[in-house]
Amino acid sequence: MTFSVPSESQIASADAPELTHSWSDGRAVSNVLLTVGAWTVALLASIPLVSVLYMLITEGGSRLSLELFTDLPPAGFELGGGFGNAIVGTLVMVAIAAAFSIPVGVLAAVYLSELGPTNGLGRSARFLAKVLTGFPSILAGVFVYAVLVLAMGTYSAMAGGVALSILMLPTVVLTAEEALKMVPRKMKDAALGMGCTRTQMIWKIALPTALPGILTGVMLGVARVAGESAPLLFTALFSNYWLSRLSEPTASLSILIYNFSSMPFENQIQLAWAASLVLVLIVLVFNLLSRLFGRPKY
Repeated sequence: MTFSVPSESQIASADAPELTHSWSDGRAVSNVLLTVGAWTVALLASIPLVSVLYMLITEGGSRLSLELFTDLPPAGFELGGGFGNAIVGTLVMVAIAAAFSIPVGVLAAVYLSELGPTNGLGRSARFLAKVLTGFPSILAGVFVYAVLVLAMGTYSAMAGGVALSILMLPTVVLTAEEALKMVPRKMKDAALGMGCTRTQMIWKIALPTALPGILTGVMLGVARVAGESAPLLFTALFSNYWLSRLSEPTASLSILIYNFSSMPFENQIQLAWAASLVLVLIVLVFNLLSRLFGRPKY
């Protein structure tokens, strides 16, 4: 029996799938229309963002200087000045919020993902965390005012940090839970099969593996509360002086912007624009850090 090798012409003439497409084809037209529509919507959505950034840079960028970060806010008819105390107050209250919400949020996420994901307590806690994501920020301020400010007898940076922690907590809980759920089940079972206790498995395997996702949730939570103003009106109020202790009223960038933007003095209005730019840059840094920490490691 003999076999013949087909020639190139025979191979070329064999039935082959049609790789070209016609622009009149329905799927090609739909693809073009959807692509153009997606780009159009994306460009329209970017217009407000670009407009806000342009206004902040043009109006507030000219006032950026070293004295803004080292001087205290000026009085009504004074020129110059800065908002160094507001930057310090904002960072201190965000740090207090992180100190409260991160441990509680991570422990709650561990329980929801590993210890009681389907029982009644776990379902209730998960539901409440989702409800808190849409919780009006001013109500957090009113709650802390009634519980902490009235008990202490004064507005304080501590009360402001507690109010911000209430708003930050659900973001940390839900993001950390999802990060822990993404840890492969085989890794957890392998650790348990080698003799690790469940606590050792969580501490040595689950949490280190989910750490990038947990840090992403923390950074997103920080970015959210850094620009809050409504809860701080009821808890931290404002101060024209440097923060000396946590039990006294303190300045914040958001409240400074609120106060100065309504004043009839050009210097204060310019400081409000500069403070808005600085606040946006702080939030942008936290968002970039969340993207950096959330990048998968291979």
